[in-house]
Amino acid sequence: MARPLDVITIGRASVDLYGTQVGGRLEDMASFEKYIGGSPTNIAAGTARLGLKSALVTRVGDEHMGRFIREELAREGVDVRGVVTDPDRLTALVLLGIRDEDSFPLIFYRENCADMALCEDDIEPAFIAEARAVVATGTHLSHPRTEAAVLKALRLAREGGGQTALDIDYRPNLWGLAGHGAGEERFIASDQVTAKLQAHLPLFDLIVGTEEEFHIAGGTTDTIAALRAVRALTPATLVCKRGPMGAAAFPGDIPDTLDQGQSGPGFPIEVFNVLGAGDGFMSGLLKGWLDGQDWPTALTYANACGAFAVSRHGCTPAYPSWEELHFFLGRGVRTPALRKDADLEQIHWSTNRKGDWSTMRVFAFDHRKQLEDMEGATPEAIAAFKELCLDATLQVARGRPGYGLLCDGRLGRSALYRAAGQGLWIGRPVEWPASRPLTLEPEIGPDYGGLREWPLEHVVKVLCFYHPDDDPAMKAEQEAVVTRLFHACRRNRLEFLLEVIPSKVGPVGDDTTAAVIRRFYDIGVYPDWWKLEPMISDAAWSATCAAITDNDAHTRGIVVLGLGAEEQALAESFGVAARYPLVKGFAVGRTIHARAGERFLRGEISGDEAVRIMADTYARLCGIWDAARAGAGETVA
Repeated sequence: MARPLDVITIGRASVDLYGTQVGGRLEDMASFEKYIGGSPTNIAAGTARLGLKSALVTRVGDEHMGRFIREELAREGVDVRGVVTDPDRLTALVLLGIRDEDSFPLIFYRENCADMALCEDDIEPAFIAEARAVVATGTHLSHPRTEAAVLKALRLAREGGGQTALDIDYRPNLWGLAGHGAGEERFIASDQVTAKLQAHLPLFDLIVGTEEEFHIAGGTTDTIAALRAVRALTPATLVCKRGPMGAAAFPGDIPDTLDQGQSGPGFPIEVFNVLGAGDGFMSGLLKGWLDGQDWPTALTYANACGAFAVSRHGCTPAYPSWEELHFFLGRGVRTPALRKDADLEQIHWSTNRKGDWSTMRVFAFDHRKQLEDMEGATPEAIAAFKELCLDATLQVARGRPGYGLLCDGRLGRSALYRAAGQGLWIGRPVEWPASRPLTLEPEIGPDYGGLREWPLEHVVKVLCFYHPDDDPAMKAEQEAVVTRLFHACRRNRLEFLLEVIPSKVGPVGDDTTAAVIRRFYDIGVYPDWWKLEPMISDAAWSATCAAITDNDAHTRGIVVLGLGAEEQALAESFGVAARYPLVKGFAVGRTIHARAGERFLRGEISGDEAVRIMADTYARLCGIWDAARAGAGETVA
């Protein structure tokens, strides 16, 4: 009988605060990136990226960091029904740094933390029964309360015919054997820890660890002797991780050398960050194991996932998608520093983006100059009007997916900030209005450093008036700005929307927009989104979509802009665009807000009346788009 879940992991859940500076002491770190962490949490996310249906059993605090873990796991596709909110304890934190390829200082903030309060009552038999496998990690065997919870989950899994796996994941200071400053320590001999592990080894079908972790499990620092000691207690397949030498699997008797175990190919890559490598390895191994692959294939997956992990910043953010893993295994290593492989990084970014935006109904009120030119306009009045635009957006969206807005941070800051966390797609412009050659808003800064202040849910939108027939100097100047902005977006983990309007600066034909798109791909710019003029010609749409898909199989897609057109004209353009699956919807502004804005700024109507007018128009356009998509019949590939 098929089960709804492939794997449930159980144990630690923390927030990792990773130092962004590399090569220095943790004491000298000036800034940190925030990721989910904890071995079982990393594995749950890593296996989800590889296409397994994964879930996590743990506890988090009833505060911002606990909500972050829960929300981030959900964005990764992890089932969070087993994540219990603890009202009395804080979510665990870890501070980490990268000193060099061998040194990774870290401090665990786990005093009475939420995940260590996991108890037997948190283990729901019906939930465990949904999974093909349960994966435990060593830390939660270190305390009687969490140990009881893990043992209950393992017992239920085995009684229900599920498989069980252990990642030994030995951290001496989490067993109370080292001080707070020794988070980096990987091995301290302890008869007590060995006895505890050996008492439970017979409960597992798969046991995974480094040589040092098998030393603690086997009670000796002779690796072969340790593996044989473990084998005497359990028939489980043992997988010994060997760092740059790969790993060896032992389904049966332990031979005289590790080289005699089953193995998969290793990958000659540059080590950048060893933290989280074991969890990436385990994710790949579980994918192969649960898919019924042989051990060399499963170890190939595992070694590749471990290679990704040691090549990038962070733990979970480094792990590959299934598409990325297949691309890597098919093409091989081009440069040992995988994070500097542009093709690989593009696939990594584009196949691990979060959120389903397959439908886009976007109210664009990011206009600045058009509003500033209206009678009665002041910065304060425009800001108030943009709050009304947000009210109209929320009124139409009603918490449903597939709705969004475009709003600027100069005149619309209050609306922009209030939109956060409302479930809306949020785009934010950076271009100085009507600039050509392209220049950016002052808030972005001369080094584009202003993007560091942006929330990660904001999408960077830039409008470039670009035409294939522009003179070389104009092309070079605009391309330089767009290229630099694109890389700044990636550096700051922000999605990028490129809007091009060639018709404002030159004649256009069916191939004009396609030529612009191909040029930007040629210079290494890969927008997550394209915002394009409405086109009536099927030939123009076919050429445009081909220009994108030929270069980026994983693009988010296209939204159609409005250019202030009347509703009937938009309806006609929607009817053509909706036939192309790459077009996800619209981003229309003046058609919705222009008349209401003029009357509101002149003091002729109230805010409530302005909201009513805009909401009615926005809702009609949403209906027109939805009807166009539903009535498209056979779409065009």
